Amino acid sequence: MTTAQPNFSSPAFIKQHIADTLAFYEPNVDDPHGGFYQNFSDNGEVFDKQTRHLVSSTRFVFNYARAYLLFNDEKYLARVTSGIEFIRHAHFNPQTKGYNWLLDVNEGQVTVIDDTNHCYGFAFVMLAYSWAVQVGISEASGYLADTFNTMEKYFWDPQAGLYKDQYNGDFSICDPYRGQNANMHTCEALIAAYEATKDARYLERAMLLADNMVNRQASLMDGLIWEHYDLQWQPDLEYNKNDPKNLFRPWGFQPGHQTEWAKLLMFLAKHRSDSWLVARATALFDTALKSAWDEKHAGICYGFAPDMSVCDGEKYFWVQAETMSCAAYLYQATHDEKYQQWYEKIWQYSWQHMIDHQYGAWFRILTQDNQKIDDQKSPIGKTDYHTMGACFDILKLIETKP
Repeated sequence: MTTAQPNFSSPAFIKQHIADTLAFYEPNVDDPHGGFYQNFSDNGEVFDKQTRHLVSSTRFVFNYARAYLLFNDEKYLARVTSGIEFIRHAHFNPQTKGYNWLLDVNEGQVTVIDDTNHCYGFAFVMLAYSWAVQVGISEASGYLADTFNTMEKYFWDPQAGLYKDQYNGDFSICDPYRGQNANMHTCEALIAAYEATKDARYLERAMLLADNMVNRQASLMDGLIWEHYDLQWQPDLEYNKNDPKNLFRPWGFQPGHQTEWAKLLMFLAKHRSDSWLVARATALFDTALKSAWDEKHAGICYGFAPDMSVCDGEKYFWVQAETMSCAAYLYQATHDEKYQQWYEKIWQYSWQHMIDHQYGAWFRILTQDNQKIDDQKSPIGKTDYHTMGACFDILKLIETKP
């Protein structure tokens, strides 16, 4: 397969890359009983048909809603409908208004494996409903408001102005852990909810989350956003130190989360003119790349320690994608050429190493020297929502430039 370098700023290239990524999932994604298969090998074959995760169920809805808006293909709209129906009948618990985290689905028969209520999961439920509204699924607007209200009842911490992380299945026990990741993705979902419904409460809450996390909380760690906190929202520097590769709660500063927050600040700047939005976005981006860019092997490393040394040199697909998208938005806002150079550099790295030119989509994770770790292209959690989402957002930016 050719890997000749394309024009990464071309709308035609971006559209084609989205189409190529969608094509990877196309033959095997649909469960005939509803919803989507969620575990794909490098070649696109499904290696586990039964395990279903709330994050993948919701992210596929996001993927196909945005694909429908771009390509106007009815099969993508049908998948949004199927995906929402699966979320409602399999993940949603009408008694508690919670969302089951992990399921086993066998020939349409659903068994709940883990009914824990995660704010992180609720964020992606909100995101899925927001994009379902965008494609005309009218009942999703009510689902969205209902989900926000449930989060308000259980997860919202009014004293901190941030969301708690985790409850058990019936919401009777709240875990003491507090984290930034759930708040970041809730901010993302709130922006999408505002853009879908124009309900100002979603935008106001997104702004409050962003301010509290990237200003107040980051001030506790010299301007960077730490992942883990105690009940008083003080940084917990020991949490998961012995489990640094935890899928949702890794130890250390996550450069990808610094740049993902920076991207969200740029999205908020489309709606609000507060000067700190762009200022903090550039600071987060610049500091993260200074510590995390791998000068020897290229690419952005996964994590760095409080002393700014790399603590996890592996290369994750989503870190590259989110940072690339952020760079495009920073360049548009600041006209500083270094952000366009970062955009090109990250695309070049990803094109050479992260993107599978044989079967399509992006490899999930590489070693620090860019070798494959396994043959699981998209296990639960990965749907290429990050990579296609970056491309959808870059395309939107390119096509709306004055």
